[in-house]
Amino acid sequence: MNYWPLLGIAIVVLGFALRFNPLLVVVGAAVATGVLAGLDLVSVIEALGKAFNDNRYISVTWIILPVIGLLEHYGLQQRARAVIEGVRGATMGKLLVIYLLFRQLTAALGMKDIGGHAQAVRPLVAPMAEAAAEKSYGALPEGERQKVLAMAAATDNVGLFFGEDIFFAIASILLIQGVFESAGYPLTPLHLSVWAIPTAICAFMIHGGRILAFDRRLGRLAR
Repeated sequence: MNYWPLLGIAIVVLGFALRFNPLLVVVGAAVATGVLAGLDLVSVIEALGKAFNDNRYISVTWIILPVIGLLEHYGLQQRARAVIEGVRGATMGKLLVIYLLFRQLTAALGMKDIGGHAQAVRPLVAPMAEAAAEKSYGALPEGERQKVLAMAAATDNVGLFFGEDIFFAIASILLIQGVFESAGYPLTPLHLSVWAIPTAICAFMIHGGRILAFDRRLGRLAR
């Protein structure tokens, strides 16, 4: 068995560790993997071009970003802060735990694009979490403010990652099924989805606990 094509994984790990441009790292790893697997350079580039052409929907991002930018320009973040400031008893911990649950449930139903960093976290969730923390504990030091924003982003990541595998018609489930089937374990996507539920519950409890512990730590710093 030829293990040289696995060098592409090392290129990805090293490139991300050195903080190189992610697009260049991924393309470089793909080219290296293809060449080391015995393909000529032209065939590798053709495969990359075909994959991009077959998935042209990724260009929709460039339509969404200007819309988000216009909404922010006209005060979307300020309105989000004002809404959360007017809710009695709202805390950063409660807000992010509710968003985590929302993100997991919608991802489990296949609606994984209903949230996200660009369309939900930056314009809505992060400003609301920051406003809730300041409402409870006053003005935050810059370092703690950045940690609040990071926790909002992490909450979206955890909710999506551990929620989407419950939806049996998603690419990750089909990939896992293919790996198991090639190893002689015939499983249906439904089997894998059902067994993703305990993992999602554990992820919710663990990350929810981290959010509430972080909220309590902010309270101790404010006193």
